[in-house]
Amino acid sequence: MTFGGRAMRSILTALAVAALAPAALAQSGGTPGAATSEAPGIPMEAPEAPAAPQAESGADAGVVVPSDSTEPLATEATPAADAETEARPAADPVPEIAPEPALTPVQQMADFLWQGGPAIWAIAALSVLTLALILWKIWRYSVAGAWSRKASFSAVDTWVGGQRDAALQALAQRRGVRSRMTHAAMQARLTLEEESAREEVSRVAKRELSRLSGGLRVLELIATIAPLLGLLGTVLGMIDAFQTLQEAGNRADPALLAGGIWEALLTTAAGMAVAIPASIALTWFESIRDGVREDMEDIAARLFVQEVPPKSKLAQAAE
Repeated sequence: MTFGGRAMRSILTALAVAALAPAALAQSGGTPGAATSEAPGIPMEAPEAPAAPQAESGADAGVVVPSDSTEPLATEATPAADAETEARPAADPVPEIAPEPALTPVQQMADFLWQGGPAIWAIAALSVLTLALILWKIWRYSVAGAWSRKASFSAVDTWVGGQRDAALQALAQRRGVRSRMTHAAMQARLTLEEESAREEVSRVAKRELSRLSGGLRVLELIATIAPLLGLLGTVLGMIDAFQTLQEAGNRADPALLAGGIWEALLTTAAGMAVAIPASIALTWFESIRDGVREDMEDIAARLFVQEVPPKSKLAQAAE
């Protein structure tokens, strides 16, 4: 009886599981074997794992896909691809641009003068004139003995000491401006009255100083007008640059304006480059001339303050 009851319950349970299996399968999306495995008391085998999808054939897709390898996919070359690669024309090589040859100093100077225009030509002429004047003044001052003062002061000391003949003889062959003025002052002091002697000394000193002043006015003029010529060239160049920019209209290129401006500024730089050396040379030459003037004034003062020394015995005998 007990065995029959148990058998009956097992049969009823199996019928209930079989009836409920389709509904459970629809809800879970599983397999019938998975649904029946939930029934108690009925041993079920474990479901088999789904098989891994097989890779597609490389002959159809042209690509080999390894299943267990992490290496990147390799594309197999096909005859069609090789034919297309061979049929494609090779790209033309890019020609190399040869560097421009460096300009010589003469070519650079010619290019500079051409870009500057008439203003730079005038400034270039002034630069040549300035250099010639500076070299000429240095030579002229050397010949005039502008840097030699020892002989004149030594002769004055000899004169003050009473040896007027020795003093005159020491300056007789000298060609410096101080020596000539000192010799003329001694002669005037001996032969003329004091007032006339002073006038004679003043005349000789002015003549010698005027020789030293020759060419300084030209240097002063160059130092004044060279920057003005440079500024004039800059203004004219900027006017030309803005006219070019206006003609371009909406297609105006800022590079055109920048190029015109820097070319115009060349004249200003050139004008200053000429005016600065001219101004420095002018100041230097004027300082030398002023030093000579001060020495002449000192020599004349010493000669006229000192009493005229008595004549030597040799001079008395000659008279």
